[in-house]
Amino acid sequence: MKIRTKVWIDDDQDRVVFGSGRARMLEAIDRLGSMNKAAKEMKMSYRAVWGRIKSTEERLGAKILATSPGGGKRRGSILTPTGKKFLERYRLLKKKIVIQADQAFEEIFGMTGSDGK
Repeated sequence: MKIRTKVWIDDDQDRVVFGSGRARMLEAIDRLGSMNKAAKEMKMSYRAVWGRIKSTEERLGAKILATSPGGGKRRGSILTPTGKKFLERYRLLKKKIVIQADQAFEEIFGMTGSDGK
């Protein structure tokens, strides 16, 4: 057995601000330089990705993505410094929580083998 842990951040009205799905979106946008390409890779509509990014920005009160519409080489999307920092902090938070959850599971259940002994 193993423990599974999900980590996400809600605002004061229990609305999602950020979680693993939004982290994957930002990682894809950062890697591909395009919200449209990221949406296609994630098998989501552009509108769905855009909506989640916008709601996160509204709830954070900060821009996490900078977009350059139009044609040419400057077109696309990049993470703002705030977006990069928030993503980095989320990854660190998630890593620490998963480590603590694994330690608590081992301490409480003491699972050393598949038979629990």
